[in-house]
Amino acid sequence: MKILFMGTPEIAEGCLQELIDEKLNVVGVVTQPDKPQNRGKKLGMPPVKELAQKHNIKVYQPKKAKDTEFIEIVKNINPDIIVVVAFGQILPKELLDIPKFGCINVHVSLLPKYRGAAPINWVIINGEEKTGVTTMYMDEGLDTGDIILTEEFDLDDNITAGELHDKMKVVGAKLLVKTLDLIEKGIAPRTKQNHKEHTYAPIMNKSLGKINWNKPAKEIHNLVRGVNPWPSAYTIYNENTMKVWKTNVLNEKSNKKAGTIIDVNKEGIKVATLDNVLLIEEIQMPNKKRILVSEYLKGNKIEKDILFS
Repeated sequence: MKILFMGTPEIAEGCLQELIDEKLNVVGVVTQPDKPQNRGKKLGMPPVKELAQKHNIKVYQPKKAKDTEFIEIVKNINPDIIVVVAFGQILPKELLDIPKFGCINVHVSLLPKYRGAAPINWVIINGEEKTGVTTMYMDEGLDTGDIILTEEFDLDDNITAGELHDKMKVVGAKLLVKTLDLIEKGIAPRTKQNHKEHTYAPIMNKSLGKINWNKPAKEIHNLVRGVNPWPSAYTIYNENTMKVWKTNVLNEKSNKKAGTIIDVNKEGIKVATLDNVLLIEEIQMPNKKRILVSEYLKGNKIEKDILFS
């Protein structure tokens, strides 16, 4: 089975690596164009491109997947199936109709929940107790195609978006290989999504990381985890932006105004919220590295009764 792989970031790289490891016939890789990176603005390759070049797989980088020239290239490749993992563009119907087995997608949520760009972040921010990976046949909608397989697993109360990403990278790759095997054998299941149950996971932006101390401690804790490592949670302390990397919900209450620093000790910074006290255990001050509060206090001071904003 001739596979054309379309993907861009690290999570897609994991799926491509699995296809290579399983010695499946990847006839080409499509990824986003190289982009300027860091302060030097030097062009950087997407992770998928780096991996493909390492294994001498032909790479295509169209600006738009709907470009006529690119569609003609795909027609000439004549893949049996197109695999899409976090490619970053909506595919036109003309492209979807090329492979005889269609186009399939690996999506890191339990569809129809959390369609869209950032399901890993939003399942944590929203305090979901479980999530998973879905493989599906693609149509012209946004993650609306028929489901092939799902793999579900529980979430603990402390997993971060970065840690969940790494888990999804492994689970998604294994599920993809299983899906391709079933398709090639002609026994892949096909289940329509219940569109009435769909939810959306919009793209992340930096403003989402701003902590609102008037919310319950658990909601704040979920936000901190859900935006770690990007865009990261933050609050304002004495006119300085303090990034908040790790928290813990305590079985304590406070009658002080939400956002007030109740206590500071080697365990961390205790802060009043709408309900329970939240303990901040790891922070990052401007132009400094991430550090445990206990280490930060060895050379710096954080005052009690200050109000975070």
